[in-house]
Amino acid sequence: MLSKRLAAVDKARCVACGVCENTCPLSAIRVHRGCYAAVEAERCVGCGKCAKLCPGNCIEVKARAEA
Repeated sequence: MLSKRLAAVDKARCVACGVCENTCPLSAIRVHRGCYAAVEAERCVGCGKCAKLCPGNCIEVKARAEA
């Protein structure tokens, strides 16, 4: 069963630093082609660890229907 929350990345603001990728306990977020982070929705549980540590403040945890 999927969680009700999901991380969403603002790709235009993401600088692909990798902090989120290294922080995610479920490996649900990866830096895509060295350009931006991408969330694997099937793995994300919406814990918010990536959003809290993102130095660019470009990750937001939303209700799954909004993300």
